[in-house]
Amino acid sequence: MAAVSISSSPITQVSQHAPVNTSLQPQLLTRLLLDLRGRRFSVDRETIMNLPESVLLCLFPNGLVLSRQSQAFSDGGENEEDDEVYGVDFDPECFAYVLDFFRNASDTFYGTNTSPGLFAAQQHLLDGSPSDFGPSVSQNPLLTKQAIIVLREELEYFAIPPKGGRALTDEHGTANQALLDIKHKCGQNVMDKRNIFTALQRNVHKENNIAEQHLIDMLCMSGFNRDDEWGFRAMEPSRCCISSIALVLLKTGIVHHPPGQNGERPVTIDYNQMATAQKLLLFWRKPARKCWWDGLEVDLAAPGEPSIPVKLWARRVWTLELSLVCAILFTRLFFLINFFRCSCEED
Repeated sequence: MAAVSISSSPITQVSQHAPVNTSLQPQLLTRLLLDLRGRRFSVDRETIMNLPESVLLCLFPNGLVLSRQSQAFSDGGENEEDDEVYGVDFDPECFAYVLDFFRNASDTFYGTNTSPGLFAAQQHLLDGSPSDFGPSVSQNPLLTKQAIIVLREELEYFAIPPKGGRALTDEHGTANQALLDIKHKCGQNVMDKRNIFTALQRNVHKENNIAEQHLIDMLCMSGFNRDDEWGFRAMEPSRCCISSIALVLLKTGIVHHPPGQNGERPVTIDYNQMATAQKLLLFWRKPARKCWWDGLEVDLAAPGEPSIPVKLWARRVWTLELSLVCAILFTRLFFLINFFRCSCEED
């Protein structure tokens, strides 16, 4: 065998240029300190990378930077990352709900230091024949990653009070207290309707929209129930807007049966359900949106009071996305590869 020259070896070959001043290179942040409307969260980088893209866009509409871009704000201390607080205009309760759901889903699937997860029990599925899931197992991430369906709704409502009432605006368009009370009651009326599919099903009956009915059927076959409610729902401060989100585990067709006499837990696959679940992969890293108007007439009068009929219009925007939760090790590797790739492109 011919000897390999040191200068041509890809392992030992180094650049002949002058050493790079590493102090000028961006520093990787291992944790982010976020301030969500006065409530602070300390979140590690891997957790941020696992969040749905539609949620990340709401958290960081101008983009997310996971490296320290300047030394001007660094004092060189060990805890200097704690001094960098990123202000985020997002509901802290909603963020906590998403973090808890993703953390619990990850622990159940990948396991913890004290208990194995579902992934350990279904390792043998990776040895299946290529005909089971298509050309190759690598093209079906549902076997190796926990899939979560993310459904968000941004609802903006408009109240039209009856003519001749006390609800008015002044010459500058500012609402009086009576109109503000009507808006508040309308918002509470919408807030109390927590069922996910009621409004869309009403639109299906009104417009005879077959595509919307197929959307409801697909979601209910993949993890939702027809009577499910939003996991989180809240009014935005100082706005006639309600934000809602629901998270469910995708039904992949992989069934973990109770332990047998030998203690082992058999794992089987419902191939029809797996085929349905694979359709949701179209929404992986590609959130889809749907917008429609919904109009109702509501009576805001309290019991025993005269009727107060109000026309209530709502503009609903749904965002549907499939999120695949990666193990921390793979998430860290994916981040480092992309970080150094971006650094090389900048150089």
